[in-house]
Amino acid sequence: MSDRERLHDLRQQAHNAGIEGNSKMTEEQLREALRKVGKGAEPELAKRESRR
Repeated sequence: MSDRERLHDLRQQAHNAGIEGNSKMTEEQLREALRKVGKGAEPELAKRESRR
């Protein structure tokens, strides 16, 4: 899987998890936000914390 495909897949997972507006997030930020949502964090809070 290419980097572009992997990033697209992460963005789709984030969207499905309720993390809206993730187009400017890096791969690392997306992974961190998805981890937080997986542990029960609210999607918007996980997004905000991951973008710092």
